[in-house]
Amino acid sequence: MTAMSVHVTLGQLVAELGGTLIGDPGTVIQQIGPLDSDASHAIAFLSNPKYRAQLTTTKAACVIVSPAVQDEATARGAVIVTDDPYLYFARLTQWWSQQVRPRPAAGIHPSAVVDPTAVIGPDVTIGPLAVIEAGAIVEAGAQVGAQCFVGARARVGEHTRLAPQVTLGFDCVVGARCILHSGVVIGADGFGFAPKQGRWEKIEQLGAVRIGDDVELGANTCVDRGALDDTVIENGVKLDNLVQIAHNVHIGEHAAMAGCVGVAGSARIGKHCTVGGAGMILGHLTLADNVHVSSGTLISRSVLKPGLYSGAFPFDENASWEKNAATLRQLHALRDRIRTLEKQVKS
Repeated sequence: MTAMSVHVTLGQLVAELGGTLIGDPGTVIQQIGPLDSDASHAIAFLSNPKYRAQLTTTKAACVIVSPAVQDEATARGAVIVTDDPYLYFARLTQWWSQQVRPRPAAGIHPSAVVDPTAVIGPDVTIGPLAVIEAGAIVEAGAQVGAQCFVGARARVGEHTRLAPQVTLGFDCVVGARCILHSGVVIGADGFGFAPKQGRWEKIEQLGAVRIGDDVELGANTCVDRGALDDTVIENGVKLDNLVQIAHNVHIGEHAAMAGCVGVAGSARIGKHCTVGGAGMILGHLTLADNVHVSSGTLISRSVLKPGLYSGAFPFDENASWEKNAATLRQLHALRDRIRTLEKQVKS
């Protein structure tokens, strides 16, 4: 058994997670595997129809399937039938994680530095060399990993987990059940400078960052504090590694952004929006709810209609680029005009 192995029967899994089991409830499962797994004690899932052929070759002890393929899947062995196999798989991984993920015992490590005025709730874990400054609040069940920094008057919500080396700046707030992975920096100064005779004069960033509940931020992601008002990330937002959220950005509930996305200052991102890897959103723009941006796309104007948006254009000297971009937007009309002229010439 590997370090991530669990010894559980199918009957126990269904009792925990639901679904309809067709097969022996005493079958032992020791790992979660892909559908093409060769492991005879694995459980796999099928949600994408293009992998349906693998049902006949998989060695997995059990496959999680939808009712549409129930008969086909049952012919090869045990199945758990559920309306949404991918969602069931997600909840299975959550249950599995609870069994195998190390959780330090509640308490404050002797090497941590906790200001006497900080408020530490029950069942909190504060790891080695962590620093909790004056007036900070760490609520019940939260985990503050090794070498984390929680600034003055900052708040960590209930059951939120800060992985090692997370920085939470002064006055910043993180809600309940959040996960902040290593290297996350919340509340660094936004990028604000006034030009003065060829030099830059710093504009002090006087706002904070407010993060809602059930938010997850990937490793080395940064969310800058606001210049005057706060930067806001609403409930359920998911950001991948190396995402940059600039000052005074507002991200609506359940938006998601893949790695290396950059959002410039004061942009407003609606609810349920998604941005693919390395997508860029310029400052002071608005994205309506349910806008989806493809990987590598630069959003240079507000998008007020839900839908999928894509685009890439080679860089050039700015004047030339603007002319070419303007021409490109007329390309469809130009094509129609050329076709009309061709018909006239032929006639």
